[in-house]
Amino acid sequence: MTNKLQQLWDSADEIARQSTALPLIDFNELLNSLISIGPYYFYVVDFYDRSLSHVSPSIKEIHGFDPETVTFDAIINAIHPDDMEFVAKAEETNIKFIYDIIGKENVLQYKSNYCFRARLKNGSYSLFNHQAIVLTTDENGGFGKALNIHTDIGHVCKQNSYTTSLIGMKDQPSYTDIKVLFNSNDFTYFSQREIQVLKLISQGYITSQIARQLNISEHTVKTHRKNINKKGDCKNVSELVNKCVSKGLI
Repeated sequence: MTNKLQQLWDSADEIARQSTALPLIDFNELLNSLISIGPYYFYVVDFYDRSLSHVSPSIKEIHGFDPETVTFDAIINAIHPDDMEFVAKAEETNIKFIYDIIGKENVLQYKSNYCFRARLKNGSYSLFNHQAIVLTTDENGGFGKALNIHTDIGHVCKQNSYTTSLIGMKDQPSYTDIKVLFNSNDFTYFSQREIQVLKLISQGYITSQIARQLNISEHTVKTHRKNINKKGDCKNVSELVNKCVSKGLI
């Protein structure tokens, strides 16, 4: 999945073809304009060569990474494996929305916003809010450098909405809760555990039976079912099962 993200960002029309100069930035002003409701860290990534700069020291307390030596791949690989597909699709959705609707000439006027789970310093996972602001582009509008801010929101929210938002700055209109665009034949964004739960649901098992079958708690099963319903975008279990059967998932 890391390769999928790299291929997405390497698109000739979307990423700058050469390194772009970083303008003078008042980071305090930028950060004060962002919503932070928990521990956070930030960094600037250059999409031209994936190099990092301006990494905040707080990344060490949150993820255990040395801010002087951490790489972009290390940050990406901290994302929960089950959320990697969603992150790739969220990035793809944001790029498509910017290019097709907002217009790439306005990319510097927007910040993107979505959530994913990431591994903490102690090895557990928590839900993070990802905010990104493109800081530079090349003459063709390709993305150069971007400021990324990751905030741990696990103490206030446990469920991912599986949507993305593009928030307008400087009086630009905002586009919130954009449904992440999955391919009609692509159901790989369900995790292996969610597929196991789906198969048992299709066989008529109820929550307590699924919990015993998979040796997990009923609370965990309920969480999986909520996530499955959000991802499947179906009105009821029957519709979800029929859709998954038609796609050959179960």
